[in-house]
Amino acid sequence: MIGLLLRWCVRILLGAIVLSILLVTLFRFVPLPGSMVMLERKVSSLIDGEPITIHYHWTPWRSLSDQAKLAVIAAEDQKFPYHYGFDLDQVHAAIQAWKEGKSLRGASTISQQTAKNVFLWSDRSWLRKGMEVWFTLLIELIWPKERILEVYLNVVEWDQGVFGLEAAAQHYYGIGASQVTAGQAARLAAVLPNPRHWSPTAPSGRVAQRIAWVRQQMRQLGGTRFLQRLQ
Repeated sequence: MIGLLLRWCVRILLGAIVLSILLVTLFRFVPLPGSMVMLERKVSSLIDGEPITIHYHWTPWRSLSDQAKLAVIAAEDQKFPYHYGFDLDQVHAAIQAWKEGKSLRGASTISQQTAKNVFLWSDRSWLRKGMEVWFTLLIELIWPKERILEVYLNVVEWDQGVFGLEAAAQHYYGIGASQVTAGQAARLAAVLPNPRHWSPTAPSGRVAQRIAWVRQQMRQLGGTRFLQRLQ
C-alpha cells in the first residue's frame, strides 16, 4: 500500500509539472483570460456576501503606455532587465533583516509577482512560496522579458475589482492604456504596494512622497529608452 501510494504521489507530481509547463508555454502566446488573484477576489466577495465586478481587458504590448512600463520597473524592480527572476541582493537583505528581528521585508521581483498573480493564491505559506519559485523559473525560461512585463501590466491589481493598466487608466483617468502620461504612470505605480487602500488620484502624504520618488527614479533610469534593455 505504501509503495502504491508513493507511485501515485510521483505520478501526480509529474502530472502537475507537465501541466505547469504546458500552461506557461500556452500563455507565452495566448492572451490571458484572467488570473488566479481575480478568481480569488471573486470567490472571496461571494463568500462575504459582497459581490464585486471584475474590470479587466487584455491589452497587447504595443498598446501599453511606455511611461507605464517604465514606471512600474522604477517603482517595483529596477533590476528587472538583468536578473533571472530573483533579486538575490534583496533576498539577502530581507533574510538579514528577519534574523535581526525586524519585520519581514518584501523582496519580490516583477517576475515573481507575475507568477504569483497569474498562477497562484495570495497567502504567505511556504507551499505557495515554493510554487512561486517554480513558476518564476518557468516564465523566465519560456517568456521574454517584454512578455513578462506585458502580462504583469495586464493582471496587476489597481483597486477593488480593477485589474490591469487598461482598466486602471479608464477607472482613474477616463483614458486608454496607451494614453497614460509619465505623471499618471508614476501615480499608478506608486500605489502598487497597497492598491486597494492607496489612491493615485487622492494620495495621502506618504503616497505623494512615493509618487515624487517614482518620478525621480524614472528620470534616473534615462526615461523610456531604458525599455530597450528588455530586448
